[in-house]
Amino acid sequence: MSAAFQQPSREDFAALLEESFRTSEINEGSVVKGKVVAIEKDVAVIDIGAKTEGRVALKEFTGPNRDREIKVGDEVEVYVERIENALGEAVISRDKARREESWVKLEKAFEAGERVNGTIFNQVKGGYTVDLDGAVAFLPRSQVDIRPVRDVTPLMGVAQPFQILKMDRRRGNIVVSRRTVLEESRAEQRSELVANLEEGQVIDGVVKNITEYGAFVDLGGIDGLLHVTDMAWRRVNHPSEVVTIGQTVKVKIIKINHDTHRISLGIKQLLADPWEGIAARYPVGAKLKGRVTNITDYGAFVELEPGIEGLIHVSEMSWTKKNVHPGKIISTSQEVEVVILEVDQVKRRISLGLKQTLQNPWEAFAEKHPVGSVVEGEVKNKTEFGLFIGLENDVDGMVHLSDLDWNRPGEQVIDEFKKGDMVRAQVLDVDVEKERISLGIKQLAGDPFAEAGEFKKNQVVTCEVLEVKDGGLEVKIVDTDLTTFIKRSELARDRADQRPERFAPGEKIDARVTQFDRKARRVTLSIKALEVAEEKEAMAQYGSTDSGASLGDILGAALNKAGKK
Repeated sequence: MSAAFQQPSREDFAALLEESFRTSEINEGSVVKGKVVAIEKDVAVIDIGAKTEGRVALKEFTGPNRDREIKVGDEVEVYVERIENALGEAVISRDKARREESWVKLEKAFEAGERVNGTIFNQVKGGYTVDLDGAVAFLPRSQVDIRPVRDVTPLMGVAQPFQILKMDRRRGNIVVSRRTVLEESRAEQRSELVANLEEGQVIDGVVKNITEYGAFVDLGGIDGLLHVTDMAWRRVNHPSEVVTIGQTVKVKIIKINHDTHRISLGIKQLLADPWEGIAARYPVGAKLKGRVTNITDYGAFVELEPGIEGLIHVSEMSWTKKNVHPGKIISTSQEVEVVILEVDQVKRRISLGLKQTLQNPWEAFAEKHPVGSVVEGEVKNKTEFGLFIGLENDVDGMVHLSDLDWNRPGEQVIDEFKKGDMVRAQVLDVDVEKERISLGIKQLAGDPFAEAGEFKKNQVVTCEVLEVKDGGLEVKIVDTDLTTFIKRSELARDRADQRPERFAPGEKIDARVTQFDRKARRVTLSIKALEVAEEKEAMAQYGSTDSGASLGDILGAALNKAGKK
């Protein structure tokens, strides 16, 4: 047997076996090291061992942050997709190898909460794609910056740190954020800046933004809020009245919140406080002028000097207009004369009065129309307790029901009046403090009780029947204006004669006064009492109970005697 056909020795077999084992270590779907053995145009030929070669496009070796030039002899890692294709070559990829390597590093960074470096290289729907050294991540538009960014072009192709928000290897998804990194950096920067600031410190800042409630001032990397109420001692309707964007202003640090890093600033604190010694400058009772700056439902604010405002409460605006909006009495920017009512330096409040600059209309009325004088006015309103009469200077007087008529009830008389009627009345009382004027209409006709003189109890008077009613008679005492009512039970001694229909209007009758109370304004008459009194008198003069004469005989004799006289 020739040497060419000799069986391999034990050493040769071991070498073949080791080579076979080495060949079997190359598995599909794994990353292996290979050597560049040749470069043909735009392809690199790479030997991955076990006499197996594959081809990788040169562009896979370039890209963001990967401008390395590949050459023969370089050792590189590649991803084995298939051991052998139809051409007998291995199908390998440098991009997939890099991606596998990156995923391992990114997962460790994600678990540790560490930042990773990447490059924004393309724009997609809803955001951008970021190259994380081979692995492609998605950057949502909302995570690009702290504030919305219109143009991302300056950020593309620039290596910068990102924070991984989410990873899903099975789906191959990675979501990153640039905003989180900026916020953390900003927070660190803010903490450092805030640590160097102190309350009460005066520094320069630049106005960055203006809102309805104030302005944000850049203090050199950190913003402070200059509230509208801290811009000036005077009332500021809008911050733009005091500052403009881009303006450099000197501010005082009022308060620092080290937990939220919020800084409150003030400009007025750098100026003298106009409220110092305010009581001496504005004594109570002083009369002065000011400008209306603001009108509300409850009153109006008046500027007395820059930084000093007082309030005219709605109740202090007019003597007579009680339920009117302040805007219907005065207007904004109007110059008005006011009186100082109260000054509170601690609460920084000044109460002003507008009506006090005018004479109290009730005082003026009392001076011009003393009690007993007669006035004329229009019926403004009718209520269940009387009439309201409009008088001069917008004041009203009231005629109570009891002061409408001497004889008739007020509930009946008030129906004779209507709104708009002009009436005359007598002034009965003026209460300036309570702002009340009492009037009387019946007083103009005179008091029939006062004019009637004095009536004594049991006095006999002649009456004229005014009206016949079921319950009795309405009568007037002759030669007076006094009227009264004789009850049915008082019309006769005998019950059978106590019928009102026995009498007729205009008929004259005699009756006896049973009660006369001038204070209570009451006179009570009785025909029955008169008949009983006459009977007693006749019995006393013409007979007795044991004479045998009848009551008719006695009364007849008394009547005959009276007739002869």
